[in-house]
Amino acid sequence: MASVTLREVRKSFDDQPVIHGVSVAIKDGEFLVLVGPSGCGKSTLLRMVAGLEEIDGGEIAIGDQVVNDVAPKKRDVAMVFQNYALYPHLTVRQNMAFSLRLRRADKALTRERVGRAAEILGLTPLLDRLPRRLSGGERQRVAMGRAIVRDPTVFLFDEPLSNLDAKLRVQMRTEIKALHQRLRTTSIYVTHDQVEAMTMAERIVVMNQGRVEQIGAPLELYDRPANLFVAGFIGSPAMNFIEGVLRRSDGKAEVVAADGTALPAPPEVAAAEATRVVFGVRPEDLLLAEAAAGGGAGIGAGVEVVEPTGSDTLVFCRMAGQEVCAEFKKRQAFAPGQRLRLRPRPESLHLFDAETGQRLPDRDQSSP
Repeated sequence: MASVTLREVRKSFDDQPVIHGVSVAIKDGEFLVLVGPSGCGKSTLLRMVAGLEEIDGGEIAIGDQVVNDVAPKKRDVAMVFQNYALYPHLTVRQNMAFSLRLRRADKALTRERVGRAAEILGLTPLLDRLPRRLSGGERQRVAMGRAIVRDPTVFLFDEPLSNLDAKLRVQMRTEIKALHQRLRTTSIYVTHDQVEAMTMAERIVVMNQGRVEQIGAPLELYDRPANLFVAGFIGSPAMNFIEGVLRRSDGKAEVVAADGTALPAPPEVAAAEATRVVFGVRPEDLLLAEAAAGGGAGIGAGVEVVEPTGSDTLVFCRMAGQEVCAEFKKRQAFAPGQRLRLRPRPESLHLFDAETGQRLPDRDQSSP
């Protein structure tokens, strides 16, 4: 195993910059997820770690060795691709053993490693089958088994679950997480699915347009997003945003929306009177006023669409002139056109600067 360090890594295609000085330090044995929308540069970054793309600036180090000019086959990394990349004419056993055959590895060692990987991944009964006789999930496990038998210092996963159906994706992400907990090999995992990132990662790197927006543990990013992009990208359903102006009166802070609705704001926020801000609240932090702790009249909201999911009820409303989503853990019999009173949970509010998009710090955090 080894750490992976990226220092001011840059990349351009046809004079068009796509990676803008990315720096990330990945600890030995860590499971780190690169997440972001399509085209943000996460797969390009992964391919540069693998050596499949040259870097135009900066350094990539695996362990203590800078690998900028090291050939892919000498970097001791194993990559699991989105499309499985199995040889159709070879059995599961032969596919898994292929890289060791190329190295002319000892046959006994090859049998041992293939057998061990097959046992870990539940592939032992399938070793003599061809890929066409396997399901999508079984093929992906073979692809992971092929990586395991190489016993690399780093695993690289490039959106390995995107071709699977929803139920199988849930099963496979659990299997990959369990695999990492067992092997503790340094792993870099690329996905555009923030639910995958939240459930699998020890740390997440959120990328946007070739830049790092925030790095942190999943719940750290969820609870204290650094800016509007991270706040809107992490979380499903997404965070609600309402633009307004900060107002203070008698030690109380509130955000006044364009339609005049007053929304509560943390009194300790470090922003001046009349600052243009964006008020953020997650769907699960909008409570029915009569059920909210502490009571209060709440804020008027008109129901537009109701989406029951079984365990939860999503209610899309018009509040303070904006469409917002409220998520209730209990079943609710709401109907379009109904009026509700919603109360944002006071300890779970987020305020962002409307011009920069950056999170507004608390007063005690803004002082040197």
